[in-house]
Amino acid sequence: MSYRYGEYREGPDPLAPPYDVRSALDQMGDSVLAGANPSHALRDLLKQGLPGADDRRGLDDLLREVRRRRRELRERGRLDGTLEQARALLDKAIGQERAELFPDPSDDARLREAELDGLPSDAAGAIQELSGYQWRSAAARQTFEELRDLLRREVLDSQFRGMREALANPDPAAMERVRQMMSALNDMLDRDARGEHTPEDFDAFMSKYGDMFPEAPRNLEELVDLLARRAAATQRLMASLTPRQREELSRLIDQTLDQAGLGEQMRRLGDSLYARRPDLAWNTPERLSGEDPLGMGDAVNALEELADLTQLEAALRQDYPGARLDDIDEAAVRRALGRSAVDDLDALKRIERELERQGYLRRQRGKLELTPKAVRRLGETALRRVFASLDSGRRGDHDQVDAGSAGELTGSTRPWRFGDEQPIDVVRTVVNGVRRGGAAGTVTLSVDDFEVAETERRTAAAVCLLVDLSYSMALRGTWAAAKQTAMALQALVASKFPQDSVQIIGFSNYARVLQPDELAGLEWDMVQGTNLHHALLIAGRHLDRHPDFEPVVLVVTDGEPTAHLRRNGSAAFEWPPTRETLDLTLAEVDKMTRRRATLNVFMLADDERLRDFVNEVARRNGGRVFSSNADRLGEYVVSDFLRVRRKR
Repeated sequence: MSYRYGEYREGPDPLAPPYDVRSALDQMGDSVLAGANPSHALRDLLKQGLPGADDRRGLDDLLREVRRRRRELRERGRLDGTLEQARALLDKAIGQERAELFPDPSDDARLREAELDGLPSDAAGAIQELSGYQWRSAAARQTFEELRDLLRREVLDSQFRGMREALANPDPAAMERVRQMMSALNDMLDRDARGEHTPEDFDAFMSKYGDMFPEAPRNLEELVDLLARRAAATQRLMASLTPRQREELSRLIDQTLDQAGLGEQMRRLGDSLYARRPDLAWNTPERLSGEDPLGMGDAVNALEELADLTQLEAALRQDYPGARLDDIDEAAVRRALGRSAVDDLDALKRIERELERQGYLRRQRGKLELTPKAVRRLGETALRRVFASLDSGRRGDHDQVDAGSAGELTGSTRPWRFGDEQPIDVVRTVVNGVRRGGAAGTVTLSVDDFEVAETERRTAAAVCLLVDLSYSMALRGTWAAAKQTAMALQALVASKFPQDSVQIIGFSNYARVLQPDELAGLEWDMVQGTNLHHALLIAGRHLDRHPDFEPVVLVVTDGEPTAHLRRNGSAAFEWPPTRETLDLTLAEVDKMTRRRATLNVFMLADDERLRDFVNEVARRNGGRVFSSNADRLGEYVVSDFLRVRRKR
């Protein structure tokens, strides 16, 4: 096996460490816990970028850079520079010729002066008339040749980037080579249109004329894209001039191309390019506000870059349906913002790929979702935030590490089973390993050797958290807190009380059970109705399925019941709430009381109707009422749950 080493040019850093997606997930988690869905959270992450060690710019930073560059280009200069230069050289040549003729008293001199006096007022017409004029002044003849060279360079440079330098000192052989290139290019495009083009044809063309294309296209498609964008920029230049300027410059271009023997070939090329790329903005005018006149080639360069920046700005905004980072043209980013911006864009694209590859994101029916793995991490984050706000001295920290946290030790042991949380009995485990492997040599433990210390069975609880999903939660700004609270409670029960059975129920006009992996992407319902009656029915069925568990029912709401479930399964909504809605809801409260389930209500609004209702619930059930603001909702709910569990 042999290896070849060369200079590193472009692409991902081969020595970069494995991609750490945790910071991206945590940053997404901040948005999710603030109430956003995963799609919006990912979009916000991509817009903000990844601050930190990598300090990668986000889409908003790139967008600001694009807009700054557009402002610079618009202030760069005027678009009529070639016309102004042509007029100046024309006036200079005519002035030099008049200076030569003035001392001559002959009739020929007067006739020539009359001919100069009768020239058309526009530069194109005057240059056309002077194309056959026999100059008396050598200086005037030289100036007129400079004018024609200027037009030839600018016109060709407006079609082929870099042609100006190639024709700085033109000779007949150079122009003949340009004509041959144009003919070969048009023939290649015609063969491609007939389906006869091959990669070998392109390679042969580039080997012969590649020096005329400094962009070094790799295939015919890239070459067509380069030429089409430049041709479209030339058309936009013409559309941006005044009608008089446009007519004058158009005539100058036609004259220059015809004199160079390129007129027909250039028209063929223009037709082919337009047919292949009609999507480009061919005739959209642009306005430049600078004072310095730009030559035609420089003006086309500016307009071509402006077109790139306009498309790039639309792609970077990502504000259209189905927007993806893959829509952003990497080549356009490189041309407009440089290599560092391409690296930043690659880092942003990699975020989404790695989140999916490492099992944190998935797409279901075109919708972006967080996986259970990601939801567990976000739930743990929500739980840490809740515990960070608790006063461990007064409320008691739940993160206890003593053996009694899983029940009191009985003194006996048993074989370890998957999911056991009891402490490992080290002595019994090592003894089992010695017995199995013999006393001689190194003791190797297997799974069957492990034993755990038995503890008294801890009381299990059937936990129901009823969360209001009605639109009023979003209007009052309490939805994010309710969502974070649900995730924190789910994480707490899953990590510290695995024997408990928790069910989270969302309710608006109807109620439904929310799965753990559904919480992160949960949004409020754009409907009217607070159907606590239906939510209590579902919670009651959960408690009845666990008759030996301690019932714990927690309700988070910002309004009194305004809907109930009819016998036929439909929902009835009335506001203000009817007597029937209140009676049916309170009947379910009474059933909770008979189940010995304490029902604690967390009010997120200071409404008189809501206060009257929850006070009646507390009177009937014996539960407690908490009037908390949204910032402390998680603290109140988790603390109340821990209080109930510790009491048991």
